[in-house]
Amino acid sequence: MTIKVLRGNPTPEELAAALAVVRARAAAAASVAAAGAQPSPPDAWSAPERLVPRPLPQPGPMSWTRAHWPA
Repeated sequence: MTIKVLRGNPTPEELAAALAVVRARAAAAASVAAAGAQPSPPDAWSAPERLVPRPLPQPGPMSWTRAHWPA
């Protein structure tokens, strides 16, 4: 891997910090790809069941009567 500075005059500490970030990201991406990690399941806060705890009324001739009444 080659990193070239095109503009500016970074200090050695700034270059070392940038290189550490690039290497850490590359290592993390390689370990995820090598492990074949599955994406984590969504947590409960994003689950649709939390927002609608009961089943929605199914379409039908009288479904409009059940639309706003609690179960």
